[in-house]
Formats: sequence, C-alpha cells, structure tokens
Amino acid sequence: MSLQRHLITLITWVALACLLAIAAFVLYQSHGVAKQTTEQMAESLGKQLKSQLLLINAGLGQTNPFPDFGPWKKSVNQPGICLRYAPADSSLPRSLCIGSKLSQAEWPALFETGYRQIFNPGLPAIRPIALKGRVYGSLTITPSAELEIAEAWHTVLNLMTLSSVTVFAVCLLVYWRISRVLKPATTIVAGVKELESGYLDCRLPTFELTEWRHIAAAINQLADSQQQLLDERQKLVLKLINIQEGERRYLARELHDEFGQCLAAINAVTASIKQTALQQCPGLVAETDHISRITAHMLLNVHGLLGRLRPAEFEELGLAASLNSLVAGWNARSGDKTHFQLDISGDCSSLAEVPAMTLFRITQECLTNIAKHATASNVSISLIIGLESAFLTVADNGVAKTLPFADTAGIGLLGIRERVTALQGRLQLAIANPHGLIVEVCLPIAANIEHTA
Repeated sequence: MSLQRHLITLITWVALACLLAIAAFVLYQSHGVAKQTTEQMAESLGKQLKSQLLLINAGLGQTNPFPDFGPWKKSVNQPGICLRYAPADSSLPRSLCIGSKLSQAEWPALFETGYRQIFNPGLPAIRPIALKGRVYGSLTITPSAELEIAEAWHTVLNLMTLSSVTVFAVCLLVYWRISRVLKPATTIVAGVKELESGYLDCRLPTFELTEWRHIAAAINQLADSQQQLLDERQKLVLKLINIQEGERRYLARELHDEFGQCLAAINAVTASIKQTALQQCPGLVAETDHISRITAHMLLNVHGLLGRLRPAEFEELGLAASLNSLVAGWNARSGDKTHFQLDISGDCSSLAEVPAMTLFRITQECLTNIAKHATASNVSISLIIGLESAFLTVADNGVAKTLPFADTAGIGLLGIRERVTALQGRLQLAIANPHGLIVEVCLPIAANIEHTA
C-alpha cells in the first residue's frame, strides 16, 4: 500500500472513530435534554395545579373544574405529551394528550432498537400534588418515545452529513497535499534505479523540503563515492589488463625467439644425425625419427600457445585478421561437430590497441567456453564497428536455457565483465530461442583510453 492510501485510510478510520464518539455524545445529550424537558414540564404543570388549589381553598373559585389543563395546553407547543392526573380519593383520573404519534417511522429499525436499549426513551415524570401537607393526587407526564427517537435521528443524521462532507474535504485536501509532498519520492526512486543500472553520473536535484533535500544529498554523496570507487577500479583493471597483455607479449616473444629457435635447432641437428646414421649406423634412424616427431609436436604446441598469448596476425594485420584466423582454427579443430561463422562490419583499424585486444580476448574466451560447456552445433560471431562504439555478439545454440550463470573460479564471464567494465562498456546476456546463450558487448571507441605499460 502506498503512503498516500495508508494516510488517507488512517485519517478516515480516525475520523469515523471520532464521528462515532461525537454521535454517542450527541445522542446522550439529546436524551438528557428530552428528559430535562419532561421534568421541567412536570414541575411547571405541578405549580399551576397548586395555584389552582390555592384559589379554590381561598374561596375564589375558577371557571373550569380542577384540574384545569387549559392554560398549560395553550403554553405548550411540543406534541406527543400525555398528562394523567390521579386523584388521591380514588376518583376517576383525568388524561390529556397533545398531538399524535408518528404514523410512520423515519429512522432505521436498528437505530431505534439500539436507542431504546441504551437510553430507554419515553420514561414518565411523576409529581405529587400536595398543599399544606395534604396530598390531593399525583401528576404523570409521559413524553413520546417515537418523537424523542425521531429528534435524535435527525440530529445524528445532520451531524453525519456535515461530518461526512468535512471528512471528504479533509481527505481530498490531505491527498492533494501529500501528492505534492511525496512527488520528490518518484524522482528519488527513478534516480536510485538509474544508479542501480550502473549510470553513476545521475544526480538528484535539490528539493524544497528539508527531509527530501537531506535524502537527495546523501544519495548524491553515495553516488559520488561509488563513481570514485568505480573509476579507481576501472583504472586498476585496465592497468592489470595492460600488464597481462605485456606479460603475454613478453612470453610470446620468448617462446618464439628462444624456445622456438631451440626446437628448430634440435630439428636440424636431428636431420643431420639421421643422414649420418643412414651411412654409418642404420639402427639409429628409428630413434632420430622419434626425436623428429617429438620436436614437431612441441613446435605445434608452441605455435598454439603463441596463438593464445599473442597472435602474430594481430601485430601485423590487426583485429580482423586475428579473428578470422581464430575462427578458422576453431573450425579446423572441431571438425563437423561445431560450425563457427564470423561476420565483421566496419573498419577495425579505427580501434585503438586496448579495445581491439579486448574484443579479441572476449571472442577468444567466449569460443573457449562454448567448446567446453555449450555442446553447440552452430556459433555465430558478429562484430560491428560504428562511429562511436563497437558491438560484438557471440551467439550459440547450446544447452543454456536460463539465466544467470553461477560464478566460477576461472575467468569465464566474470573476466569478460571485468574487461568490459574497465573500458566503460556494457555486457548483456540473453537466452536464444529455443536455447543457447547470446553474449552482447558494447565498447566505446574512445580516444582517451590509453595503453598503460
């Protein structure tokens, strides 16, 4: 639940609770007023009857017989009141009702039931009529319970209507105000998602409210720290990559100049020994042939190591020739099990040495992983050199069906990601249809990426 809805719901529930409490208080007051009115009527009529008795005892007499309810009837404008005078001498009582009961209830039956159970409306007020110590009778005034219920219902209904309009207006005002106050939250969430996606140059603006301003400042400071750490990490990884390439170049040169030359010399000496053995000791010819085979096998392995460490085509002919040679070598080694296809679009010579070598190493690592784990029959490599970026896509129809892949101890995808991140590029993994892995790499063609020795 959003904060807006939560606050509106909370306000509504609090308003309903307050409304119920106010309604209960109003009903209590309404019942108290009705009861007090009945008591006042009984007191007033009792005094009038005592006045009539005083006149009769004084011998002045009166036009109408006792008790005379006429003067009281003229002064009362509230219907539904019933009077009953019971003489003390057990003669016939006299009764009078003003108005009539309501013909139809205008309130819910549940309200009437609850009101009757709680307040018990319509209770009579009884007053003894006495003068000079003599009790002449008793006066009973009985109010109309229905009229009291009707009055209470109209009071509560008016209160409910006014309160509902007030609560609705307050909720609408609060919702509008909270919407404005929480508007920066959308900007903050969007900024955090941008930072989560790797766009660490995203910064939040300065907000009006102090709390939002402090949150934005803290997030911006965190982004600055992350950007600084990422820059330092990228520089370190780039330096390590350059050191690694330098070591590979050194090892390739040593293998070619020293180890390769020594093997070539052994091969030449073996050929000379074989010629001598053919003339003087034919039994040594088989041994010399065995030495030649071992030497040839070592030369082949050295050639393979040179290709992985530092392809000769890369130094002389560039990235395109190195990739073509790499793909041709994999096609030759795989036979008919896996078909490797390369498509290059654009000028590879526009790439600096570092991104060019990075693209070659990523392709080399992808093909090695495919050969080890994918069990693929078809592999396509696409390299597009644009004006600002280079796009490399390696797709296979292997056994991969889900993402992500668990990190392993080797370089694998983790090493590829480190290389791409060091050059401020992007790496995306996807599953092909119906299965297989798609590796997409985007590297910027930046002139400011320098080779660090």
